[in-house]
Amino acid sequence: MRDVTLDRLRLARSEGVGPQTWHRLMARFGGDAGAALAAMPGFPASGRPLVPASVSATERERDALLANGAHLIFAGDPGYPPLLALLPNAPAMLAVLGDPALLSARGAAVVGARAASAGGRRIAESLSQALSEAGVTIVSGLARGIDAAAHTGALRGPARTIAVVPGGLDTPYPPENAYLQDRIAAEGGAVVAEAPLGMAPLARHFPARNRIVAGLALGVVVVEAARSSGTLITARLALEAGREIFAVPGSPLDPRSAGANDLIRQGAHLTETAEDVLEHLPEVPHDGPLFAPRTEAPPPWAAPPPAPAASVEAAQLLELLGDTPLPVDEVLRRCHLSAPVARALLLDLELEGRIETQPGNRVSLVRPG
Repeated sequence: MRDVTLDRLRLARSEGVGPQTWHRLMARFGGDAGAALAAMPGFPASGRPLVPASVSATERERDALLANGAHLIFAGDPGYPPLLALLPNAPAMLAVLGDPALLSARGAAVVGARAASAGGRRIAESLSQALSEAGVTIVSGLARGIDAAAHTGALRGPARTIAVVPGGLDTPYPPENAYLQDRIAAEGGAVVAEAPLGMAPLARHFPARNRIVAGLALGVVVVEAARSSGTLITARLALEAGREIFAVPGSPLDPRSAGANDLIRQGAHLTETAEDVLEHLPEVPHDGPLFAPRTEAPPPWAAPPPAPAASVEAAQLLELLGDTPLPVDEVLRRCHLSAPVARALLLDLELEGRIETQPGNRVSLVRPG
């Protein structure tokens, strides 16, 4: 009898398989990861060969995760968080330390600058504590500054907190937050990783982490963020997913507040207290072209498989890019694709670590190594 969990983990860890490719393969083979693995050599994606992950390496990772008390949750499982399942690039699998049921709780993300001011950290901490006391789970990325303050404040309330880490569960980042990560898992919270064990986070891993933070929450609260920052990637992804955006205003003289102030000018909810969040935090995401509220998400392979032309279109975008960053607007003009399709493919490529977004809304290729 095949080990279904091992097959699905192998598929997720296979070379050339990102979240959308995992879903496409599962759709093509009716949710049978073993059949997808067997067919992978003849099923290239975006011009890249697909190489199945080693059975022995995958077994070692699975056994190590289970030995450390981690839970493995795959897209389509009953316990997979329904809000996250609404994303078109939802993670194929999540490794969770702590309480996996917390991922389906009503939550808000509190995120912001790593080099946060003392005042910003106090605001994040008090907001998170007050929201937790109101029954809202706090989601953040365990980074220095605002993220750490948000988790700390949430731990003082009853609703607990979710930390989404950019590397493997055994590679706390930053290292000084290892104690906080352990405390979150031990005190009824949850620590979530998409990356394999042993993977130290690189810059290109953070957008993938940010889309999980945004996807688990009904709204994102920004406390201090520069104009070109990963925090604004989280806010953008949340907005695209139909989630509410909140921002704490700051001094116009402090560059750490420029991004949050810009969000308010663009329509984010001005936030000073937890009541400002509670007033506008919905029970379900807003309707949108891709996202419709539902209480249970069906397995991704229950829907018709995506058109195979998507791989060809992704290859066309990659041919336009190089080491020199190119403005996204120029890519859209030159690719002969509709803007929504091109933007969705660019995000998919970014999450798979094949391109990266540079300051000034420009993109470039990520070279191996």
